[in-house]
Amino acid sequence: MNSSVIFRFVALGALWLLVVIFLIVHTPKITLYTIFVIIASAIIVFLPMYKKYIKNQK
Repeated sequence: MNSSVIFRFVALGALWLLVVIFLIVHTPKITLYTIFVIIASAIIVFLPMYKKYIKNQK
């Protein structure tokens, strides 16, 4: 795996984690909908990158 691809995953992962932390901190109560939004956003953000850079590389 190329070092630029690793940097992209780390940078995007850090930004996504900051948004998730912000969401959790500023939500009065964590509900099933909040957990769904977090999981859905992870799938939307990371799955296309995985398919493009890791799965197609093999």
